[in-house]
Amino acid sequence: SVIIWSREFIYGEGQGRILQRFPEKDWEDSPFPQGVELFCQPSGWQLVPERQPASFFVAVLTDINSERHYCACFTFWEGLDNPQVRQTSTEASEADEADDELSVVQSAKVFAPKSLVLVSRLDYTEVFRNCLGLVYTIYVDGLSAPLETVIGNLLTCIIPIAGGSQRTITLGAGDRQVIQTPIDDSLPVSGSSVAQLFRQLGIVNVLYLFCAALTEHKILFLSSSYQRLTDACRGLLAIMFPLKYSFTYVPILPGKLLEVLSTPTPFIIGVNSFFRSETQELLDVIIADLDGGTVTTPECVNISLLPEPLLQQTQTALSMILDQELEFADHAFPPLSAQPSALKIQDKEIRAVFLWLFARLFQGYRWCLHIIRIHPEPVIRFHKAAFLGQRSLTEDDFLMKVLDGMAFAGFVSERGPPYRATDLFDDLVANEVERIRQEEACPHKVMNHVKELAEQLFKNENPYPAVAMHKVQRPSENRQNAAHSQTPFPALDDVAVQLFIDHAAAKLKTAPPMVKSELKGMVPSGPTLGENGHVMANSARRLEVVRNCITYIFENKMLEAKKLMPAVLRALKGRTARVCLTQELNQHVLQNRAVLDDQQFDYIIRMLNCTLQDCSHMDEHGIAAALLPLVTAFCRKLGSGITQFAYSCVQEHMVWTNMQFWEAMFYGDVQNHIRALYLETEDGEQQQQEISALELASEQNRLWPTLGKEMQTERVQKEESTVFSQAIHYANRMSYLLLPLDTSKNRLLRSTGLADVESVSNSYVTNSIAGSMAESYDTESGFEDAESSDVANSVVRFINRFVDKVCNESGVTNEHLKALHTMIPDIVQMHIETLDAVHRESKRLPPIQKPKLLRPILLSGEELVMDGMRVHLVPDGREEATGLMGGPPLLPAEGAIFLTTYRLIFKGTPTDPLVGEQVVTRSFPIASLTKEKRISVSLPMDQFVQEGLQLRSCTFQLMKIAFDEEVASDLAEVFRKHMHKLRYPQHVQGTFAFTVGQSGKMVVEHKTKDKNQSLKTLSKNLVKSAKRTINRQYVTRKKYSPPTWENRSNFQSELDDDEISVSEEVDQQSSLTLSSTIRSSDRQTMSNVVERACCRDYQRLGLGTLSNSLTRSKNEPFRISTVNRMYTVCRSYPGLLIVPQSIPDTTIQRICRCYRQNRFPVVCWRNSRTKAVLLRSAGLHAKGVVGFFKSPNAPANVPAQAESTSLEQEKYLQAIISSMPSYSESSGRNTLSGFTSTHMTLGQRAKVISLSQPKVSGKAKNPPRGKWGSIRGSGRLSAYNPDVGTRLAGKESPQPNGGPSEALFLRQQKAYLYIIGDKAQLKGGKQDSFQHWEVVPIEVCDVRQVKNSFKKLMKACVPSSSTSDPNMSFQRCLEDSEWMLHRVLQVSVLVVELLDSGSSVMVSLEDGWDVTTQVVSLVQLLSDPYYRTFDGFRLLVEKEWLSFGHRFSHRGAQTLGSQSSGFTPVFLQFLDCVHQIHLQFPMEFEFSQYYLKFLAYHYVSNRFRTFLLDSDYERIELGVLYEEKGERKSPQVCKSVWDYIDRLNKKTPVFYNYMFSPEDDEVLRPYTFISNLKVWDFYMEETLSEGPSYDWEAGVRQERVAEETAEKPDSGGPKSQRRVVWPCYDSLSKAVPDAITKLLQDLQSLEAELGQTSDKWKDTWDKMKTTQRTESKLESKVTRGSLLMSSNLSHQRRSQGVYLQESGVGSSINLACEASATSTPVAGRPSTSTLYSQFQSTESENRSFEGILFKKGALLKPWKPRWFVLDKTKHQLRYYESRQDKECKGVIELADVESVTPGTPTMGAPKNIEEKAFFDLKTTKRVYNFCAQDSLNAQLWMDSVQSCLSDA
Repeated sequence: SVIIWSREFIYGEGQGRILQRFPEKDWEDSPFPQGVELFCQPSGWQLVPERQPASFFVAVLTDINSERHYCACFTFWEGLDNPQVRQTSTEASEADEADDELSVVQSAKVFAPKSLVLVSRLDYTEVFRNCLGLVYTIYVDGLSAPLETVIGNLLTCIIPIAGGSQRTITLGAGDRQVIQTPIDDSLPVSGSSVAQLFRQLGIVNVLYLFCAALTEHKILFLSSSYQRLTDACRGLLAIMFPLKYSFTYVPILPGKLLEVLSTPTPFIIGVNSFFRSETQELLDVIIADLDGGTVTTPECVNISLLPEPLLQQTQTALSMILDQELEFADHAFPPLSAQPSALKIQDKEIRAVFLWLFARLFQGYRWCLHIIRIHPEPVIRFHKAAFLGQRSLTEDDFLMKVLDGMAFAGFVSERGPPYRATDLFDDLVANEVERIRQEEACPHKVMNHVKELAEQLFKNENPYPAVAMHKVQRPSENRQNAAHSQTPFPALDDVAVQLFIDHAAAKLKTAPPMVKSELKGMVPSGPTLGENGHVMANSARRLEVVRNCITYIFENKMLEAKKLMPAVLRALKGRTARVCLTQELNQHVLQNRAVLDDQQFDYIIRMLNCTLQDCSHMDEHGIAAALLPLVTAFCRKLGSGITQFAYSCVQEHMVWTNMQFWEAMFYGDVQNHIRALYLETEDGEQQQQEISALELASEQNRLWPTLGKEMQTERVQKEESTVFSQAIHYANRMSYLLLPLDTSKNRLLRSTGLADVESVSNSYVTNSIAGSMAESYDTESGFEDAESSDVANSVVRFINRFVDKVCNESGVTNEHLKALHTMIPDIVQMHIETLDAVHRESKRLPPIQKPKLLRPILLSGEELVMDGMRVHLVPDGREEATGLMGGPPLLPAEGAIFLTTYRLIFKGTPTDPLVGEQVVTRSFPIASLTKEKRISVSLPMDQFVQEGLQLRSCTFQLMKIAFDEEVASDLAEVFRKHMHKLRYPQHVQGTFAFTVGQSGKMVVEHKTKDKNQSLKTLSKNLVKSAKRTINRQYVTRKKYSPPTWENRSNFQSELDDDEISVSEEVDQQSSLTLSSTIRSSDRQTMSNVVERACCRDYQRLGLGTLSNSLTRSKNEPFRISTVNRMYTVCRSYPGLLIVPQSIPDTTIQRICRCYRQNRFPVVCWRNSRTKAVLLRSAGLHAKGVVGFFKSPNAPANVPAQAESTSLEQEKYLQAIISSMPSYSESSGRNTLSGFTSTHMTLGQRAKVISLSQPKVSGKAKNPPRGKWGSIRGSGRLSAYNPDVGTRLAGKESPQPNGGPSEALFLRQQKAYLYIIGDKAQLKGGKQDSFQHWEVVPIEVCDVRQVKNSFKKLMKACVPSSSTSDPNMSFQRCLEDSEWMLHRVLQVSVLVVELLDSGSSVMVSLEDGWDVTTQVVSLVQLLSDPYYRTFDGFRLLVEKEWLSFGHRFSHRGAQTLGSQSSGFTPVFLQFLDCVHQIHLQFPMEFEFSQYYLKFLAYHYVSNRFRTFLLDSDYERIELGVLYEEKGERKSPQVCKSVWDYIDRLNKKTPVFYNYMFSPEDDEVLRPYTFISNLKVWDFYMEETLSEGPSYDWEAGVRQERVAEETAEKPDSGGPKSQRRVVWPCYDSLSKAVPDAITKLLQDLQSLEAELGQTSDKWKDTWDKMKTTQRTESKLESKVTRGSLLMSSNLSHQRRSQGVYLQESGVGSSINLACEASATSTPVAGRPSTSTLYSQFQSTESENRSFEGILFKKGALLKPWKPRWFVLDKTKHQLRYYESRQDKECKGVIELADVESVTPGTPTMGAPKNIEEKAFFDLKTTKRVYNFCAQDSLNAQLWMDSVQSCLSDA
């Protein structure tokens, strides 16, 4: 029945107060809701100056039993006299919160709100509106009906809750209303609220709110209308059906209670927009503004949306309902009658869409219900994992959250019971799923279905056709609006109302009860969740493999099984294969037991582990559940009475520690047993086997009321004991899987569910800690107990938690629960005891045969430090070897790791039996190890997680190894320690290059000890003294920062005093001979110095000789200074330096203090043509810079001898400038500085610096030579972007082939000396316009950047693990690494330009030994062809890198001392730059790319002494520098990498570049855009068959061994000559050698067979080249054929034809016949000499066809070859003497040509040319006879001319 009150309020100072309530006492089934007055005026009670219209809304209150009460509030306003105006003392004294407002109101009358409220459990908004309206109308219009009667009637009106009846009610004032109750009260009643909600917010927003509500987020509605808030909330709940919202639900929240919004639980709340500002700071609330139609989500809230395709389909369906015109919007003839349905109908259609959506989301949910008790009440659990697994939605966030939510839990408990009344949703899920599945793709069919559902929903709310029987009075208009001063609303007579109520109650008692019988029935389950079809595809073959393998195992055919095993393990990645495995294994279990032998057991375990490995911890496919009975069935006998079961070997998987998994398994088993229980009690007919547990339960529930008391209790007991016995069974099962075999080790600390997943990796740590803790606890309880107690305790805790949960849910009695708790520790303890025995026995088993360890081949002098330890080489992020890129998987491989004095070598065989006989080798020099970290690896074949190491090397190699279980962990530790010791020796002398050949155990034995002792002390002293000098230099450095002008004079005296501290004075009379200045003890050293690389090079460049100085001509600008012969001036410079002739040594000693590390500017190269010099130095000290730039001329009063260092420095630079011939010739000063910016940044695209004929001295007419870019792309801007302002740039546009433009560069603007300095250093300097030098500030990357970018580059090229993250792709990582080659190349090309244009350049960056060295050496390489030969390159590296003190040891972190500084590959960057240049100019280098890779590998390998130590000084101290000459004791051990290369070069042409054919004095200018640079394959390639190919002997020996084994007689069939070549396994250059190498090898072997002594390959090659040259000279008269090796190949031909890729494929040489140049391509670039002037000559454009033709001369003249050019644009055929020629020899105008015809040879025609090659050209004046090289060419010419004629 329904209980209703009426209540009224009057304004009481700012608070609502109840005036009257009916009934006055609460009815027992409906308490009075507290705080109603707050909800009547949600925004506060206050007076207003004008009368407001009456208002009505419904608020919803939820009581403590979560019943909803609907409060209908009808508010009207009553007039009062304004208390302010009357000044009534009593009212004014009542201070209250409404005072503020009162003070504002000044009118004579004010209005106070009064409310009529009706509270009901039923939600009939319209009826409430009418009833309260009637009461008001009676009061306003003064109708005759007494109010007491009306209210009495209202309170005694009885309405059924549901059942579809129709009631007519009247309140006794001549009114009549009809109430229709819904047919089914489980379906919500929505009126038109859902449709309105969609209209207000739109489809996407409402869907968003819908998902938010289901995934338990907080939702807040804002609107200025209270009724709309209520409707919106009602609408949102309606579309959530069949789920019910179970959190806070307050459609209208009063302002006083706003703090409710900060509650932590989810809610749906409505608030008036008046309070919008208070809602702004809520951080996790989704706010829907109904008036504005917006939904705002805070950043921290992430809402999971419906899974696709559901989301899309739902949106489509909704838009077809809400916006029907959309579909026909584009139709030419839209249908005429597209009327939108009425709001009420639309509302039901929208709800139907959501019903359809839920039916799809939850389809088949009943098949995942576990019924675990039937009597006395059904208890039902939902198996979430199985549901998600079968729907393949395990990844779906939305569904996961919904299934975990409260609403779904309510859904299961409400709809789970199998015997109950059903509704529309049950019917839909059971019977319509098939229809939904078929129609889901077709929107129109979906719409039809939705309309059918909508009809049912509509019918539920409106069971009868609408009847026009309503009759309700409204207040008359004038009465409502009149400012009626009638009496306030009267107080009612409570007694009269109470009488009415009592009277009605008495009537009710006598009335017959209204019982509407509820129809209960069995709930249909609907179709099962079929396995999704797509999973089954393409797996039949795999299942076959799995079945066969299992059959083989049980038939004991182990070899067959072994072959299939890898395929099976691969197949088990698929779900169907795993299911198949569980079914197959089940067939081999008899009576719960299957005893296997060791090998069978091993294979089965591997398969089980592999299967479980890919299961998630949820076990959504029930695989682990199916395996659970199996792991307790399979076993092997270990000894007498000791059996090991499979479970002891499969415990490592997460699924066993997941509580939900055990619960689901338990409930599944309980359900089966209870089903069996009732199936037995039925008569055991066959057909009943098919009944599902739910159907059975439904039947039992139906019968339950008919059973007698005893029967009922008996059944309850039976069920309870079934559950109890299962609980005991599971306690056992869980102890099996949670207790590790070795209980002392506690590998499964994580099984407690207390520890997280991570603890596996550091299980070694936790063991010891856990062990020690346990011991300290139970020291009394005896040792054994203490050891295992921590494991036991944690397992017992886990099982107890499980038992508590399931027993409470399934109603096990308390006695039984206690019994279980006492039982569990005993079960665990017993199991531990049996396990101990098993563990002891299993240790005695002989280990399975493992592949035998292969020994690596060592170099001479290399010795093993640690013998092979068995490890697995695990694949890393490179995919080549894992079979993902095709080919068999070479990794993982099983083998051993060897640590030698030089290398770390892995050697083993792949675990995949298909490639089991291949050998896999990976190695790198120990000195190149950059990072080592511990990892834990789980191998696919094994069940254990092993400890492993990940080792990274800067030779771009990575080894991930996992130690085999036979390797003790302390041994692995020893291995790490040894590795560290070898990687970072105490001193350089500990490196392999020094220890090689000494008896092996690394300075451990006594004999070698004394020798090393002395060396050690020596080195200690050296270090000390070095430190001292360094400190001293530092002090002096401080002292000598140039002083300001004012105190220079008095500062000078200090300078003079302190002179001694630098070095003993050297007599600077340059007339003295060198030898006389050197003490005799040093002469030996000096003679050695003279032989050094620097000296040889200085002599070659003509920079000075060390002959007797009397013979030296005075006018040579430079001299070799010996000022640094004792390394006192600058420790990191060589002993001999080139300085200007005019500068005495004392000056040098002073100048050097201004520069960092005392590295003052010295000359290192001179351009032989322009005589410009290249200098290098370090950057200036910070203070020195400014002084250096200010340098105004010295004031006259300063005495001359007090010249400051700054002036000396200027003198020094001036001396260099004066040495340049261009300076002495030109008159006047040329400098740019006055009007240009001195800033240059690399990285901006800038104008090209370019040089054309210098217009400096009038003499220098010979154009600079040079060559642009590679054979690739022309037509691109040149690649420098140094912006040196306009002064260095030309105004004209650059040439299309990337050449430089004509420049305004050298017109009286060039500085004589450019100083390339560091931008950061040169701040604040002002350029003086009278100097002859200019500073170009640039940004360079410092050492830290190089270090970091190298790390990133390594990670990009050799990733440690594969990733699918698009942000981690190779290209992205490569870009992020910022391996800044282009910067260095740009600066170098800039310097080359400047030198080539005749300016000298001084590179003075950082400390002068990193970037400076890179730039200076690249400049020399680009400018001077000599450095591009073997000898030259060696000399360049020795001079610039070694002698000038690049800190190889420090940058390579070669010793313990430099370990912290990290590895910084400055030299590698240089080699990479050379490689880039080599790629662009393949014909300019004598050495191949392999040579560069060889150096890149060995400069970090420490195999040779060449790249050790930081400077010549250190090398002399250790006696390394000159030993190479004298010592040749052990010829097999090379100490210098150069000797080794020479020796190797004699034997094999591997370092030689066959395309080497340089042009004379060629200057290279490579492109430097990043797009022009290629990743060096040195970073990427690897050869797994033999390891790196740079340790040549190892490879050679391997081949010898292979040959020896191959020579054994082979009984097999005929051998195929073909070989499979695998990338990343075979060395391609050996497997597929390039043609020339192959020919040379064949030649050698043939000579050997004939018994001739074979020539060296170089001799053979040179012979070939000379014959080639002579032939080509002869032939060039006839034809310019494309000859592979002719050195006079023009540049044009290179660009078109010959390009040798030194890539993986060896050298593929493309030959292109060149004279018959086709008419499309580059149209031949002329040789470089003509490159620059070419674009002025008008003729060079538009050559459509060109080549050589023989032309018959005029009468009696011979045939001559000429270069003909056909020019379409000018319509002429021109010819030149030769290709290079610029002067045109003659022109044939095509306008005059009449015909082109094939001709015949005439007298004197060239011999050996076929007849068809002749053709004639007839003009109006004469006939020209031509002869092409061959008929084809002739035809081409004729066609081309013909086409020109026809075009015209």
